[in-house]
Amino acid sequence: MSVSASDELADLRLLERRCRVRTSEPRVNGVRIDPITPEDFLRSMATFLSCGHSHVVHFCAAHPTVEARRDSGYRDLLNKGALNVPDGMPVAWAVRMFGSPTERLAGTEGMHLTARWGVERGLRHYLYGGTPETLERLRQRLEERYPGILIVGSESPPFRPLTDEEVAESVRRMQEVGTQALWVGLGAPKQDLVAYRLRRLRAAPAILCVGAAFDFVAGTVPRAPSWMQRSGLEWVHRLASEPHRLWKRYLFGNPRFVAGVVADRLRRGAS
Repeated sequence: MSVSASDELADLRLLERRCRVRTSEPRVNGVRIDPITPEDFLRSMATFLSCGHSHVVHFCAAHPTVEARRDSGYRDLLNKGALNVPDGMPVAWAVRMFGSPTERLAGTEGMHLTARWGVERGLRHYLYGGTPETLERLRQRLEERYPGILIVGSESPPFRPLTDEEVAESVRRMQEVGTQALWVGLGAPKQDLVAYRLRRLRAAPAILCVGAAFDFVAGTVPRAPSWMQRSGLEWVHRLASEPHRLWKRYLFGNPRFVAGVVADRLRRGAS
């Protein structure tokens, strides 16, 4: 994590206004994960929208926790999240193993849940990430499935690192259209780092980092069958779909995830 990102994180500690009590445990590979149900998630969303401040929601699969275990700056940033949702089935299993009942709530389900809930409330959505083609398809899919949904803007930022001026200009556009739910689909860890830059400028009350959910909801990348999702085997489907991009993540990351969780379990048992 860069020095400037660390400085921003320190500033956020001064700006923080807690409108939702965060737990310190359980932690998966050092990352605080909040036990959740769909109802809990929507209650948190309602709180975030009404409190007058900006909040970051991380949907945490196994991969970000592995990266966070090796990078203390990234770990600290994730632990500042207003809500850290167990996105991956293995993360949900780890949370349960540590004694906290939870459901799994993937970013894809989070988008659908919020879209449906937000229609009658006039919730104003903004889509940030992905390619222009994916964004157009995502908008079409959401509008077809949730008539009346308000998607007030979308943009595909460049894949290179963003300048402060570019982030500020994006925030200006988001604020001008009254964004309430800002969906960020840039992949971890980039989306988490960008989300805090957006939060610092108060881009929206809720900034939700959902990664591959943009592609899944848009239908541009097929999602694993339900049985694979329930069995914790969604990674096998993703690896088969994008082997050149994901083989290192799963070949090296999966054993590191398991080893980290086992080490944490043994450490807790010894304490």
